[in-house]
Amino acid sequence: MKVAREVETKLAVPDDFALPHLVDVKGVDRVAVRGLDLQAAYYDTPDLRLARTGTTLRHRTGDGEPEWTLKLPTAAGDGLDRPELTVPGPDTEVPEVLQDLVAARLRGADLEQVVELRNQRATHLLFDADGQELAEVVDDHVDVLRDSNVELSWRELEVEQREGGAKVGKRVIALLRQQGAEVGDQTPKAVRALGAAVPPPPAPRRVRAKDPAGMLVRWSLAHAYGALIERDIDVRLGKDDAVHQLRVACRRMRSDLRTFRPLLDDARAEQLRTELSWLAGSFGAARDLEVLRGRLRQTATEDPLQPLDETAVDVLLAAQEAAAQERALEALRSPRYLALLELFHDLAADPGLTELAARRCDQVLPPLVDGAWAHLARRAARLHLNDPDLDWHRVRILAKRARYSAEAAEVALGKQVRPRAKADKKVQTHLGEHQDAAVAAARVLAVADDHPGDHRLAVVCGRLAERERAHVGQARRAFRKAWRRLRR
Repeated sequence: MKVAREVETKLAVPDDFALPHLVDVKGVDRVAVRGLDLQAAYYDTPDLRLARTGTTLRHRTGDGEPEWTLKLPTAAGDGLDRPELTVPGPDTEVPEVLQDLVAARLRGADLEQVVELRNQRATHLLFDADGQELAEVVDDHVDVLRDSNVELSWRELEVEQREGGAKVGKRVIALLRQQGAEVGDQTPKAVRALGAAVPPPPAPRRVRAKDPAGMLVRWSLAHAYGALIERDIDVRLGKDDAVHQLRVACRRMRSDLRTFRPLLDDARAEQLRTELSWLAGSFGAARDLEVLRGRLRQTATEDPLQPLDETAVDVLLAAQEAAAQERALEALRSPRYLALLELFHDLAADPGLTELAARRCDQVLPPLVDGAWAHLARRAARLHLNDPDLDWHRVRILAKRARYSAEAAEVALGKQVRPRAKADKKVQTHLGEHQDAAVAAARVLAVADDHPGDHRLAVVCGRLAERERAHVGQARRAFRKAWRRLRR
């Protein structure tokens, strides 16, 4: 599978538009032109679940070997900046790798051909004096076909930037606009062809302090559902930090559902909390090992006079991490996960709300935020430097809940709760460092226990654990200092 980044801007032009001489653009030394006759069939579910999110999946012929292309939605200013994933092959079946990537958007629904396009394309490749390709200008005459008959036609230009060609791309767009082209709708061709069958996404509406609290609940659910879908694809593509971000999305939504309990009269909310806990737990081992390996590399080099060779430990943990990541991906491919997505989608679309949810945000939210903070304060006040790691971990969980509740309310209340959110984040940072160090110390000692005959490994693990326990003590003292300032 080829993964590329498409950076383009669409421009609307009339049928009689005359393309200017692109070689006159500053920085352009040569223009190569070629014509293409493209045929593309787009695939989606019967209710257009891909198109509704700006995602397109097509099979195209006419430009080299036949290929499947998946384009994911990412807007960027007046244009598009999005991942483009391509797999060569015939149109007999959608490649499994692409079906896997859109599984969260499909939620178990089947794919079928929904629209067919014919495109008479003139491609203009722009090169500098060194022969480097800077940009591509395509002049498309698009026909929407229905039973081999033309149902709809239009013409559009696309200016696609290449790496290092941003300035030239902007100059080309400026020149085209001077000639009458207009930067207009950046809707993908397939979505435009489907027309009224794809309703436009609702305009984002900022939740205000005087709005009903139920509006914030709806916003939070919709925002979290979208975040989960985005993290899903990142995990399947193996992007850095994707596992962590998926777990954060799950934990944050679980916390919000807990905060909004007085506003929700819907049994599905507790069911969703349970399922999100399962999903986050499925990725727990992979994420913990990812963090652990990064920590140990840093810990091993902390003392320049006594550096540690942690290679053997890293190799053993890398094998465990690879296995944990595979188990995590199995969760994303399970029927239980598809059921979770369906549940989440339905709850976000129409949550059951209590009478309290009809009251204003600035009346309802402050007591909910204060409650989470009070719970944290009670437990933190009883926390001592020599308490077990588990007690510190429980306070960390409460600090997260307090932070997430403040950040959820901040959407509507803004600066009224922003200082609380920042304070919660600050103390949570110290508690997070404490947890990471405590887990790291325990895990490296477990590695030594698993290999009792390797004395060199035992020495390295012991010294790594000793340094991590020193971090535990530092984090405890830092938290106590930050907590005293916070209380004052």
